Amino acid sequence: MRVLTVNVGRTRAVEYSDRPTAIDKRPVEGTVQVAEPGPSGIGGSALAGDMIGDLRHHGGSDQAVYAFAREDLDDWERELGRPLHNGIFGENLTTEGLEVSDALIGERWRIGGGPLLEVTDGRIPCRTFQGWLGEKGWVRRFTQRARTGAYLRVIEPGGVRAGDRVEIVYRPDHGVTASMGFRAATTERTLLPEVLAAGDALHGELRRIADEYVAKYGRA
Repeated sequence: MRVLTVNVGRTRAVEYSDRPTAIDKRPVEGTVQVAEPGPSGIGGSALAGDMIGDLRHHGGSDQAVYAFAREDLDDWERELGRPLHNGIFGENLTTEGLEVSDALIGERWRIGGGPLLEVTDGRIPCRTFQGWLGEKGWVRRFTQRARTGAYLRVIEPGGVRAGDRVEIVYRPDHGVTASMGFRAATTERTLLPEVLAAGDALHGELRRIADEYVAKYGRA
């Protein structure tokens, strides 16, 4: 299990969004420092040199780093019939040999000798993602696949670089994966009570949604 590339992006204006976006991430050489970016709405990306265009919906402590598996990019390449470079889904870390979407919320990864990261949730697609890829019905297709990649928070800072080994140093004893959290928030709302088993590791927004659901409908 390793990091294939570390990807960062700069914000720029685009015709498919009313806000600048840095979704076009590109691999960089050398070591990139990763540190806690600050709370949602204020903090951006955890990676030095990486920018966030929409701080309301992206970045911050619970979405500090975004990881996506090269194996899932390869599947999309075959389906879409076009090459997909590392970073094209806006991911900061393109991985190899790691079940990113099936990672447990609260699972912790040590990247090389550098940062310790904790899985918080899966990525929900937006119109900017669809506009960037230029694929008709992309939000629906990505949602149906539910191979979301994983958002991570920074537990300990450090440097990352292409080729670093990813070591899973902790797995919680529940079964709530990043993909399950995504499905609970989107297509399978009846899963919301179950995701609360992930406890404090949950992405703050997902916890809020799940708590409101339980208050209204109960846990059954």
